[in-house]
Amino acid sequence: MAETIADSGPRKPWWKLALITVPAIVLLGSASGLLSNSGYENGWFIQLDKPFFMPPGWAFGVVWPILYVLLGLSLAMILAEPPSVARRKGLILFFVQLVLNFAWSPMFFAAHLIKPALMTIVVMAAIAAMAAGQFWRIRPLAGALMVPYLAWLCFAASLNAAIDRLNPGAGASLFGG
Repeated sequence: MAETIADSGPRKPWWKLALITVPAIVLLGSASGLLSNSGYENGWFIQLDKPFFMPPGWAFGVVWPILYVLLGLSLAMILAEPPSVARRKGLILFFVQLVLNFAWSPMFFAAHLIKPALMTIVVMAAIAAMAAGQFWRIRPLAGALMVPYLAWLCFAASLNAAIDRLNPGAGASLFGG
């Protein structure tokens, strides 16, 4: 049987950890969106020109909770692994990208920082890809569960870039100018 990087001890039951990680990530992600007035209820956002490939508003309310559930499951699987350098690296990458994820909605929808939000989502996608790769090395299913999230981040980055291009001057300046 092939050993994973983290095979230095017994695994904990990941599904028990998922009872904590899944609701925590779903609730924190939802709170980030709600507190920043994200989506089509946001007056500033409604006024922006959108690209032709912009999904209807309801799609975001369906997609994000599913992605957050997948992230929570992935995280639980890695937390269940025995401690190792690889696990620690994967968890650091995961939590850094998650902080960026939770920061994106307030940055874009509340602060109207379109360009900084675009830079944030590009960095977030890169770090999430590194986390997924690290998770894959430890437990392939945990890495695979992040693939839909990575695809959506790339799509969301293209939406962010298109909104920036279609609405020159609509975003606030990071430096107030």
